[in-house]
Amino acid sequence: MQEEIRKLIEKYGIPGKDMYELPISRKRFPDGCHCRLEISGVETPSTLRALIDEMERRDVPIHRIISTVQGSTLLGNDEMEELARLAKEAKLEVIITPGPRRGWDLGAQYRTPEGKKCGGRIRGSDNLAYLIADIKRSINFGFRGFLVWDEGLLWLLNEMRKAGDIPKDVVLKVSVYAGHANPAGAKVLEMLGANTFNPVGDLTLPMLAAIREVVDIPLDIYAYVFSSFGGMNRFWESPEIARVVAPCYFKLEPGESEDAIYNPWTSEEFHAGFVRRKVRFAEIILDIIQRSYPEARVSGVGAKDLAVPSP
Repeated sequence: MQEEIRKLIEKYGIPGKDMYELPISRKRFPDGCHCRLEISGVETPSTLRALIDEMERRDVPIHRIISTVQGSTLLGNDEMEELARLAKEAKLEVIITPGPRRGWDLGAQYRTPEGKKCGGRIRGSDNLAYLIADIKRSINFGFRGFLVWDEGLLWLLNEMRKAGDIPKDVVLKVSVYAGHANPAGAKVLEMLGANTFNPVGDLTLPMLAAIREVVDIPLDIYAYVFSSFGGMNRFWESPEIARVVAPCYFKLEPGESEDAIYNPWTSEEFHAGFVRRKVRFAEIILDIIQRSYPEARVSGVGAKDLAVPSP
């Protein structure tokens, strides 16, 4: 019976089982490389200056930053302008986290034990309009990458991109908070216009290999994740992840929890010191990959397909 079900699933282009054979991925970034490095929590220009200083000091190529996790609404125009300028000079792709989002409006369901199981979707058309207004504001400052955690918003932004209502070069990254964890879900995101996506952080290598089998977009894989998400450290798996999941971004988000770290009252000094530690972790990951899987190629700084701001 189970074999029949597997064959039925495969009829629709989805692996009938997780890929325990761990095949080598033949897919690559446009520059022919296997992997890149992503650092989250670049909240303000001062955090970005610290990151740039540390990556240059250690000679570590950081490719993408997830910025304004506290919400781009909370940065003033001067801060947005400086953030875009600094990222352009450093040739860094910036994924802006827009607001409003879960918990910003009057809805309290998602904060309840049962409500958390429903996912952090955007409530109502007003909030869709507010969020798109925040995205348009960021576009005006030159940003071209945005974090999306709602499939409806993903579809809408992709339709706007196709119609020319937002620039054609906008990159849409699907957040881990969308909760996708299997090849069929990954395929849906790609069909809806995702350029890159973050599966949940606790998937095994065979599970990740099955996802890679059906989609071409990069997968964003936690090498280190918040304690509130399980605190997994996959540094030693990184060579196998690069081999099986390429093209992929290695994500670094150590710490207690997103709520504890990314809020408007956490000091800029904390974020600057914390981002330096993340660059150090990125250096360690690169060292492990180079020793255990020397065939893996890591993109250089400023790869041409990155969504670097154009202020």
